[in-house]
Amino acid sequence: MSQQAPVVAVDGPSGSGKSSVSRGVADQLGLSYLDTGAMYRAFTWWVMRAGINPEDAAAVAAIADRPIFTPVTNPLAPALSIDGVDVTDAVRDGDVTSNVSFVARVPEIRARLVSEQQAVVEAALTSGCGIVVEGRDIGTVVLPDADLKVYLTADPTKRAYRRALEEAVKAGEEHPELAAQAAADEVAASLAARDAIDSSRKASPLTQADDAVLVDASDMNLQETIEHVVALVLKAQQS
Repeated sequence: MSQQAPVVAVDGPSGSGKSSVSRGVADQLGLSYLDTGAMYRAFTWWVMRAGINPEDAAAVAAIADRPIFTPVTNPLAPALSIDGVDVTDAVRDGDVTSNVSFVARVPEIRARLVSEQQAVVEAALTSGCGIVVEGRDIGTVVLPDADLKVYLTADPTKRAYRRALEEAVKAGEEHPELAAQAAADEVAASLAARDAIDSSRKASPLTQADDAVLVDASDMNLQETIEHVVALVLKAQQS
């Protein structure tokens, strides 16, 4: 691995902590950061705003080359615009979450965004900065030659609780822990459904790359997981 510009791929299922861990690793090592899932969410937002049914694969494929993406790769303040509109917060809307898997499984969309994502990585390397890229097909499709590949996972029950807690905090719940416990079963079902769609799709399914390091964060908190992955990056740099 290049000492100056490491390329780190982080894959894993919903709720595994990919975004928080990837941002933390990038910040600690002074690297850029790209959330590829946000790009699929942005495309879904754009499709819905255009009045296109996200489940109509042919209609979605027909506009694959139209929107323009502008990501900000600062791990402390990642952002994403589409056609000049900042959609950083909008892409976390419930309707987008419910429909993103339909858009993400369209081959033409994946081909377009993989090309966009690879261009972001090339730009980071050209500037002399490494990058942490997270998603569901990074180590297998987007960056098959990444210096380090991590497949981040956790116990499904814990993944569901963490996602429910994240949503409760975002919603401003007075007692987010209690709200998360109450919503955990529903969130678990939603995560399982999305994972099933993403793992079974024909185009770039969610799967662990053969040479990826499996990191199970079930018994680690966020900071411990970040430190673990940072250690993996540093170890790879020494090899």
